[in-house]
Amino acid sequence: MWLLIAFIIVPLIEIALFIEVGGAIGLWPTLAVVVLTAVIGTALLRRQGLAEMNRLRAALDGHGDPSAPLVHGAMILFAGALLLTPGFFTDAVGFALLLPPVRNFVFAQIRERIVVHGTRGGDGGNPARPDIIEGDYETIDPAERGTSGWTRH
Repeated sequence: MWLLIAFIIVPLIEIALFIEVGGAIGLWPTLAVVVLTAVIGTALLRRQGLAEMNRLRAALDGHGDPSAPLVHGAMILFAGALLLTPGFFTDAVGFALLLPPVRNFVFAQIRERIVVHGTRGGDGGNPARPDIIEGDYETIDPAERGTSGWTRH
């Protein structure tokens, strides 16, 4: 339901802003501002996206919590989509998402609503006996096996 409302309200806001800004500064300056924000946004997006990718790699290499770099990376990607969408409102939201304090606030709000249960890496076997690996096996009689075509018999 919220998504439907956003798809209706955001274009209406954009149209109203285009009319207001276009009436104030004219057609060509308005179009120049839209193109300029897309170019600046793309440059900022690339720089911040690479920095967040490096933070994610560092978190994964150090076996740290990768949730913050993942969420920040997703927000930067979303900001890039908004900045490439022509419009003043979407540009304002996109530029806001490129600001680390705004992303930290959004991440804190998301983190409050998500419950993460602990997971175990590794073999997932018996924690009391880490040298035991559980598995199933099947004995195959060599006479029934036949030839595979890859070996000489």
